[in-house]
Parts: sequence; C-alpha cells; structure tokens
Amino acid sequence: MIHLHDIHKSFGPLEVLKGIDLHIGREEVVSIVGPSGAGKTTLLQIMGTLYRPDRGTIEIAGNDVSRLSGNALSRFRCEHLGFIFQFHQLLPEFTALENVMIPAMIAHRSKSDAKARALELLQFMGLEDRAEHKPAELSGGEKQRVAVARALMNKPDVVLADEPSGSLDSHNKQELHNLFFELREKMGQTFVIVTHDEELARTTDRTIHIVDGCVL
Repeated sequence: MIHLHDIHKSFGPLEVLKGIDLHIGREEVVSIVGPSGAGKTTLLQIMGTLYRPDRGTIEIAGNDVSRLSGNALSRFRCEHLGFIFQFHQLLPEFTALENVMIPAMIAHRSKSDAKARALELLQFMGLEDRAEHKPAELSGGEKQRVAVARALMNKPDVVLADEPSGSLDSHNKQELHNLFFELREKMGQTFVIVTHDEELARTTDRTIHIVDGCVL
C-alpha cells in the first residue's frame, strides 16, 4: 500500500530523515515509535503528502505521489488519505455531523450524500445521538471518535494518525485502540500511527522504530 524509497528531509542545516526505506502492506496496522525529535511526525507528514521529501520516492495505493503537485496532489490527498490528530482539530463552530462532512464537501460531493455517509459513520461510532452537538458539548473520547469518523469520510485507503490517544484518559484510550482494529476488519483501511504509547505499539501488527532519522 505504501512504498517509501530513500526518503531524505532536512529543515535548514538539520537533517531529520536520512534515507528511509519502508513498505507498509494493505490493511496493516503499523505503529511508528522513537524518541522526541527522531523524525516520526515528519515521516508521517511526508506519507500524508503534507511535506515533500528533499530526495526519494513515495508510492501510495499504486500512485507515485512524488510526481503529483497542485490540484492533482490535493485531490489525491482528499480521496486516498485520512488524518487523525492528537487534539481532534474539530472546528468549534460546527456540529459533530458538520465536522464529519467536511472532507466530502471539499471533494465536491453532494450535501445529501455527504450527510448520509456522515450519519452512517457517527452511528458506527455510537455517536448518532450526538450528531447535532458542537465540540464543546462533547467529551474527549467523543471528540476523538468524531475525528476518526471525519478521517473515514471519503473511504480513504490509508489513515494516518499522529499521537491519536495522547490526550485521552486510559478508558477512552483503550476504546480508541480497539476501534482501529475494528475499522481495519470492517472497512479495510491501512493505519499508520505515530505514538509514544507503548501499549498501543505492542498491539499493532508491526512496530517501526526510528532513531536519529533512520529506521532501525
């Protein structure tokens, strides 16, 4: 599903990634771990096409994204990738339903289709009765499940998660971890998760260790 070859990335004089080679298979749930500053989030953002590598190639779902730019790259990101962040990144002025619909609206899908899909996802998350609530009215666990639903809105091939359980208590953290595997079984996504959570890392199919910009 994801093939990275000889990925290098620097910010000014600081070389953050130093020739990463990596293969992640379809429907794998993979964790990326390592000390702070090792390059984990930079690698995730390169997989998410948010950063361009200085050197190397990236293939996702059979597409050489290294060759895409502008509108083509934005369209690929919208159609093939979903993102989950540590602090939800929900828009406070919108309801849970509206937040989930956002990726579909960016993709110019009809409002009726977007609403039907969003309601289906909220129901799957056990949040159908919270659809009209704004983020300030939701618990931390509910917010993160809304964020997961939003990531799944356009049926992406890959979901990229950056410290997704970092802001949750232990109960909600365990629920979120279980949800990733349930989603893989029922919806067939590939998950790449950057985490400091050793418990989550142990449960994934494979753990990738990054130290000083290199995969060990």
